[in-house]
Amino acid sequence: MINRTKFLMLSGIAAVVFTISAFTQAPTTVQTEGPKNLKVLPKNVSHEELEKVMKGFNAALGVKCNFCHAPKSNGEKGLDFASDENPHKNIAREMMKMTNKINKKYFKHEHAGVIQNITCETCHNGNKEPKTVSLQP
Repeated sequence: MINRTKFLMLSGIAAVVFTISAFTQAPTTVQTEGPKNLKVLPKNVSHEELEKVMKGFNAALGVKCNFCHAPKSNGEKGLDFASDENPHKNIAREMMKMTNKINKKYFKHEHAGVIQNITCETCHNGNKEPKTVSLQP
């Protein structure tokens, strides 16, 4: 009697497991590729580092991702991060080249243990357009 009870119990558990597995899809592995169309940032930048840089732009200019990135053209929702359709993206690239050049030329030495340099925030201060000061009296 005990063997029959164990057999029925194990058969019931196996049936439940089989039923659940039949209606559950196995997780599909998503092939994550690196970023595409990088022209200023290193081609081997990690996803985490790229995200950090982009969030820095968001904060420095007070904008969201769609300020530089174009919407997907195939009708899907979201942004096409590789696209160059939005002109602000190329402006951002030129600004990155400019700040890299300035930092390399003028800010290569430590001062009081800190390497000083300029960033987007230096001129933009959280605004889309850099703040300028008139030198006119």
